[in-house]
Parts: sequence; C-alpha cells; structure tokens
Amino acid sequence: MTLSIRPDLNSAAQVVSSLSTQQQPTVTEAEMMQAVRTLLIGLGENPDREGLKDTPKRVVKALQFLTKGYHESLDELLNGAVFTESADEMVLVRDIDIFSSCEHHILPVIGRAHVAYIPNGKVIGLSKIARICEMYARRLQVQERLTLQIADALQGLLKPKGVAVVIEATHMCMVMRGVQKPGSWTVTSAMRGVFSEDARTREEFMNLIRHNANFH
Repeated sequence: MTLSIRPDLNSAAQVVSSLSTQQQPTVTEAEMMQAVRTLLIGLGENPDREGLKDTPKRVVKALQFLTKGYHESLDELLNGAVFTESADEMVLVRDIDIFSSCEHHILPVIGRAHVAYIPNGKVIGLSKIARICEMYARRLQVQERLTLQIADALQGLLKPKGVAVVIEATHMCMVMRGVQKPGSWTVTSAMRGVFSEDARTREEFMNLIRHNANFH
C-alpha cells in the first residue's frame, strides 16, 4: 500500500484515522499451520519427524510477529505524544534499525532508517519516530514503499515544514538466492517540503547522516 495524505485531512485525528491499516485474519492458525505442513511435504520433507513436528506452529508464530505491523495503528502507537512547540530547527533520528520482509519472497530485509523533520508548531516524541518505522517495517514490504510510508505518516501527522527519510538496507533475496550478491545495499529516500525544495537543507541532512555515530 502506497500511502498518500489527502488534502482534505486537516486534523491529527483525521490523519491518524486515514493511516490506520489494521486487518483481521481471514483464516485460522490451524489453516496456516496446515499450509506450512503442505510446503514441507512439497519440499520433500517429512513434517512428522522429530525436528519438524512443531515447525508449522513455530513458522506461523514467527510470521505473525514479523508482520505484526498489520495489526498496529498510528493512533495506538502515538498515544498522544504530539506536542505544541516553537522549535523550528531540524530534528533527526538516525540509525534506526529496520527489520522487514520482502513481499516478493518473504525473506529478510535488514537495514537502518534516518528520519528528519523541521517542526511547524508541533513535535513528536522521539521514540515515536522509531515506532513508526517499526510499524511499517513489520509488514510485507518493498523498500521504496516503506520509505514513502514513513515520510507521509510524519508529514500527515505533524504538517511540518519538511520531512526527509533515507533507508539503507540489504535484501536477503539478493544475497541468499537469485543474483547472490552479499555486501550489496539498497538506498531509498523520500523528501517532503523544504527538504525537497531547498538544496542546502537537503545537503545538511545528508551530511548529518554520513557522520559516523560514536556512541556504540
């Protein structure tokens, strides 16, 4: 789902409502486990042997955790953590760990996100920026869409002067299969407002995320 903010959404409550993407499963866990069992048989395995006996249950539980973002929403995540402030300088949270799953192969996507915004009367709790990244990452994704979703969520919620998001990630579908190129990274970006319009502001953001963090 590519997220776009409609111009008629003016209040934070309206934006939150428009971005909520909770979904209810249409099959039971038993049916999901049976599907995994069928896959194991198709791979030439015996799902009744000791090592695989509980694998269908474990796979289902793991997939439910890795895609838990489908059952989370921005209103629950924010919990009122949007505040009125006069700050108007860049706020940057960088090196946010990202763990997602490629929707084409359901293989891991591992990387980090750098998220910045310039307030326009509203700020958001810093941990909520990481939680927004986590919510959208914990779905079946393509990196391009994930980047846009994070940027559009912040733009819609805060109406800031600008938002910038850069994600750097490695895709196991390129490392473990197919072209098999370990060490390759994909970089995607989304710029909104002044980050898109002002080259100096964009360059400041890019310079800040190039700086090596020293607190680890």
